[in-house]
Amino acid sequence: METAIASFLRYLETERNASPHTQEGYRSDLGQFRQFVVQELGAGAGPGDVTHILIRRWLAQLHRTHQKSSIGRKLAAVRALFKYLLRTGGIARNPAELVSTPKKEKKVPYHLAIDEVTALVEAPRAPDLLSLRDRAILETLYSCGLRVSELTGLDVGGLDLADATVRVLGKGGKERVVPVGSHARQALDAYLAARSHPPVDAPLFLNARGGRLTSRSVRRVVDNHILRLATMRRISPHTLRHTFATHMLEGGADLRAIQELLGHASLSTTQKYTHVGIDRLMEVYDKAHPKARK
Repeated sequence: METAIASFLRYLETERNASPHTQEGYRSDLGQFRQFVVQELGAGAGPGDVTHILIRRWLAQLHRTHQKSSIGRKLAAVRALFKYLLRTGGIARNPAELVSTPKKEKKVPYHLAIDEVTALVEAPRAPDLLSLRDRAILETLYSCGLRVSELTGLDVGGLDLADATVRVLGKGGKERVVPVGSHARQALDAYLAARSHPPVDAPLFLNARGGRLTSRSVRRVVDNHILRLATMRRISPHTLRHTFATHMLEGGADLRAIQELLGHASLSTTQKYTHVGIDRLMEVYDKAHPKARK
């Protein structure tokens, strides 16, 4: 199992161009699965010894301590592994094909109200370089709806302030061009000017030591400014992505356009934001329709 997993992880890195975060997630989930296989079948067990019944037993064990969303992610990793092994001749059959994904609880993505997100992005007010950077980060996350990994991967050359666009490398190495709003452009222009307009191959966002900013650092940036806003509950950088999509939908944007802007491979992923449109429609209906009034 260990050799098969190592081969699959190399494939993710070299052929699929998976992000380090994705690779680490697969490594962790598949490592847990390997431990279970060894525990059940012994240290000499290989991928060909795994059955769909064994995978179901593993999922049943996970149900005691994990949420359905986490279990679904781990099963997806196992499925990807066996699909790869089947294609490369490592196994003759795929046992994961017979295992269904547990149904996830439907959760409405939390998003900020317009006044809340305005207060957050305007929180960094000092004229120093780090405050200018933080303002640019928050404005860009909200203006463009980027994933944090996409934000930290940006180079100066990917940004075109004159054209008001940014070139983003998303999941699976897929590139897309996203518009940049006027407030984000102003914040980015001020930040780059403070850095004396760095070369095109330089990282767009730097840490205090001059290296490329990490996803964990972006989380700290958001946390630092959230702490100053006593009325706001703790959020993640991804909340700004949810807020972007929600406000776009509320403003009348087409769901397909939002899908393109977010870089979603499937429209079903984007459809989780339609709850906002429905809620707003119900509010308008209750106010406007004669038979809806109490």
